[in-house]
Amino acid sequence: MSADPTLYQRPAELLQHLLRFDTTNPPGNEAPLLHFVRDMLHAAGFETLLLGKDAARPNLIARLKGRGDAPPLLLQGHVDVVTTANQVWQQPPFSGALVDGWVWGRGALDMKGGVTMLLCALLRAKMEGLVPPGDVILALMSDEEAGSDHGSKYLVENHAELFAGVRYALGEFGGFSLYVAGSKFYPIMVAERQGCPLQVTVRGPGGHGAQPMRGGAMAKTARVLAALDENLPPIRIVPVVRQMVEAMAAALPAEAAALFLKVLDPQHSDTVIDQLGNGGRMLRPLLRNTANATIIHGGSKLNVIPSEIVIQLDGRTLPGVQPEDFIAEIRAIIGDEPEIAPMRYTREPMPTPDLTHFATLAQILREADPQATPIPYVVSGGTDASVFARLGIQTYGFLPMNLPMSFNFGATVHGADERITVEALLFGVEAVYQAVQRLGA
Repeated sequence: MSADPTLYQRPAELLQHLLRFDTTNPPGNEAPLLHFVRDMLHAAGFETLLLGKDAARPNLIARLKGRGDAPPLLLQGHVDVVTTANQVWQQPPFSGALVDGWVWGRGALDMKGGVTMLLCALLRAKMEGLVPPGDVILALMSDEEAGSDHGSKYLVENHAELFAGVRYALGEFGGFSLYVAGSKFYPIMVAERQGCPLQVTVRGPGGHGAQPMRGGAMAKTARVLAALDENLPPIRIVPVVRQMVEAMAAALPAEAAALFLKVLDPQHSDTVIDQLGNGGRMLRPLLRNTANATIIHGGSKLNVIPSEIVIQLDGRTLPGVQPEDFIAEIRAIIGDEPEIAPMRYTREPMPTPDLTHFATLAQILREADPQATPIPYVVSGGTDASVFARLGIQTYGFLPMNLPMSFNFGATVHGADERITVEALLFGVEAVYQAVQRLGA
């Protein structure tokens, strides 16, 4: 493949190139893709760094010099993707096929499409002689989909000096079009839930498998799992989610707005969400902490009744919630007997969102699509934003995609037939370029 720096003028073609690299994580193998990007940046006149603890899984850094009138702006994204195993696709997932105006492939939405937007903004600025208010730093990383140990965590823990002075970043996950009650929104991510995985240990009498056993660890485990299935932690309306709901309600027709605002009343939240369709599905995980049993260990021999079962919970907490508060919620559900211990954080606790540049990003979207309303957004999962937050960097999820109303964005990310329209990609390319010009101006 040619290292053609003018590919920024053909974003769909650039995305096709990126999609054809199989960077499924694990194992990742992101190096060939990042070498391709490095060569393209070199051809445009950039100096680059490839840094990592594994040569097969590096991270790429490039910098565009600015006027020095503002702090550096970070453009950060990841190039690894999740598996396509056991999924049936209409187009091969690593083909980068262009069919009827759609570019198909694993990562088209998460997040090689976004990486294309960031790359196009940086290359366009360089090739067209733009000198932005502050330096623009590009960081393309490995391993986001499996905990970021080779990616953002490696960079933050070993090369924090590369991000000196950075206060704001653009990255995933926000800017996609969202339709609720006939109104169109663009959620801009300003915060995300925190990963707080828990280990629950259940104990009981062991013994020979031939003997009758009642009330053993297996039976207690079943009761724990049933309790988690039948009971949810309490509703919590954190400030940034309240802002999000109120901003959406303000753009809805009066009757729909009145219903939407009832989401903020814990007595009615769940009932209202059931009536809200796609909007409700997006809001549901933002109203409470969650814990889902995902791994169970117990028993080692068919004829031995185990005396200990370990349940691992994928725990996610809302912004500002401390681990001890979350554990207390789970304790209230499963009772006093099981032991509960936090595992290592998969994502870092994040500070209160800094909305300094939200208005600027919202204005860019209003100009591009006057019929839609930008809103602050909390991501239910996790991104590299939480890792860069350790350095005091606020990430805005701003990879805009003006997608058709009929397209189910949430079901397609990480799912079969991941794809993006060329029109939506071009929309995001221009929006990110506008952000590079305006932030800090």
